[in-house]
Formats: sequence, C-alpha cells, structure tokens
Amino acid sequence: MAGSAPGSAPGGGRPLIITEDPLLLDDLLRLCAAAGAEPHVHHALPEQTGADGVDGAAADGAAGSAGWDTAPLVLVGDDAARRVRGAPRRAGVFLVGRELDDPRVWQRAVEIGAEEVLRLPDAESLLVDRIADVVEGAGRPALAVGVIGGSGGAGASTLACALAVRAARAGERTILIDGDPLGGGMDVLLGGESAEGLRWPDFAASRGRVGAGALEESLPELHALRVLSWDRGDRVVVPPAAIRSVVAAARRRGGVVVVDLPRRVDEAVAEVLAQLDLVLMVVPGELRSVAAAGRVAAGVRMVARDVRVVVRGRCPGGLDPETVAGLLGAPLAGEVPVEVGLPGRVAEGEAPGSQGRSALARFCDGFWQRALGSTQGVPA
Repeated sequence: MAGSAPGSAPGGGRPLIITEDPLLLDDLLRLCAAAGAEPHVHHALPEQTGADGVDGAAADGAAGSAGWDTAPLVLVGDDAARRVRGAPRRAGVFLVGRELDDPRVWQRAVEIGAEEVLRLPDAESLLVDRIADVVEGAGRPALAVGVIGGSGGAGASTLACALAVRAARAGERTILIDGDPLGGGMDVLLGGESAEGLRWPDFAASRGRVGAGALEESLPELHALRVLSWDRGDRVVVPPAAIRSVVAAARRRGGVVVVDLPRRVDEAVAEVLAQLDLVLMVVPGELRSVAAAGRVAAGVRMVARDVRVVVRGRCPGGLDPETVAGLLGAPLAGEVPVEVGLPGRVAEGEAPGSQGRSALARFCDGFWQRALGSTQGVPA
C-alpha cells in the first residue's frame, strides 16, 4: 500500500484509489489535492484465476482489507477494473482512465458496479467536484435568501442583517453576504469593520470550485454568524465567475445564506440571483416606492425563481400591504413596522434583530420557522 498517512485507517472520509498505472495515479493524486482530499492509494487487488478469470472470494477479501466497503468514494483505474470484478457491489465507485475509447470499458464498468465512466482530462472538473463533496460532507445545500430594496432607503440591509442574526441565534449555520459594493459594508452595520478575516476583494481571483470549509473559516465571525463584506478600499468589482464560485461554496455546507442585494441587476448580481431560493423585496407602503419597486422587480424576475414582497411601515394615507403586493404582482411575505430608535441603537453597536421581542425580530423568527420547516422548498 502507498499514499496513506502513517497509522491511518482506510475509509474515514478519505477516497480510495485503486490503480497500477503511474501516470493515472499522478493525475488522480493531483485532482485529490485540488479538492483538498488525502486519499488512500492501493495497487490493484490481487488477481487469482478462477472459472471466470477472477476468484470472487479472493477479490472480496482483498477489497475489504483495502477499505473498499468503508471509503466514501472509490476511484478504480481502467487498468485495475478486471482485478476488482469480484468485489462487493457498493455506491460511489467510478471507473477512471485516460483512454476510454475501447467499447469494452462500459462492460467493465457494469461488472464492477461503477456509477460512471470518467475520461481524463475531460472529466477533471466533475471529478474534483465529486471528491470535494466527499471531503466536505456534501448534503442538503443552505437555504439561500436574498433581500433587496424596492426603493432607496427601504431598509433592505437592516432586514438582511436581522434575518442572519435571528437564524444564527436559532442555531443555524449562517453566512451573511454583502452583495452591494456601494452599500458601505455589512460588517459596519454589525459593528465589525475591524474584525479579522477576508473581504470580497480577496476572492477576486477565485476560479472553479472554492472550498466551503475554507471559505467559512476565512470570514469574520460576528454575532455567531460569518460575514462576507466589502472592505473600505477602492475596488468595487469582483468578476462574476468568482462571485458564482464563492456563493456556491457558501451554500454547500447547509444552513442559511442571506444576501444583501443592490437594486441594479448586472451580470455579477445575476450570478447571485441564480443561486437564491427566494428573494424578499422590501417596499415602503407608499405609491412612489411601489412605482420604483416595479422597475426593480422587473429586473430581478428575469433571473430569480421566487420573488416576494415585504412591506415596511405604513405611511399616513398610504397603501396597505395586500395592495402593495397586488400592484407588484408578487406574493406578500409579511409586514415589518418601522422600529423607532433602531438606527440609534445600531449606531451604538447593537445588531439589527438582537432584541427578541422587537417587531423586526418577530418577523424574522416567523419567516425562518416557516421556511426552514419546509422540506419541499420555501412555503408560500
């Protein structure tokens, strides 16, 4: 056996590689490194000739000793397929090679119970994703909620912060993402502008898959949640590809992701909207704000799957929440009254949503109870 850490046991969240092809092994080790995985490496299992060319009992015993049953993912080189033909059937087996034009390769894949046949280098990106899913413990992705103002000063950033704070206090793994480079910084709103950790400009060069665990650990932790904000530098542009990779990584480990969105939908914002389960549009209950929100909603609906209205406050002689939602042609998610004194408390360091009995906190708690209680998406 080669490639295992001293004293480590097979399996335990580490992929298993079975091949005698040194060039293929180099490729697979490189892809595992790209995915942040340290694999166990075995040469092909011992071949013993029987009636069909392989002694199934021998292969079964060898496979068990090599971690075949316990490894979360098994990568079998095309050169080794015949030698593992008698191993027990299991999920998570992939037949991998560089030259897979031989039509018999599909027969060999069926014989070992492989889920897929992967040809390198074409399938490198797919294979890195599969390996990284094993390392990170891929499961149900986070519920991703965007918050956008229908008009200027609607209070979208305040609601986004409060939603994140309340989710974290309810025990959810929570990441708050600042999607507005001109908004002044969500870390400032949470009183953490000097907190150590990475900001958006640090991810501008990101390409391909970003490690979910590494992302989370690199961000500032404020009020029991992680925050990806903009810094106070001059850079206000991150390439859409980098934004797509970072948001996908934020979602990958489950829990809740809340994104504060700008009102203008450009290519970068569209990348975020495409990964959201739901967008809450915050609209003051007066006619001019509703007119502005209609234009914002038109841009958001081009990409977002689900857009709902949150009415903030009632102006004297203004519109009731149902009328606002009706004029915008979107479902009503609820009403958040204007909270007197909140701006002053935030300026003194209090995070929005911190006071559990406030109207803002009660709205957020009710929203999460409905949203997280659904196993079929976000309930209407």
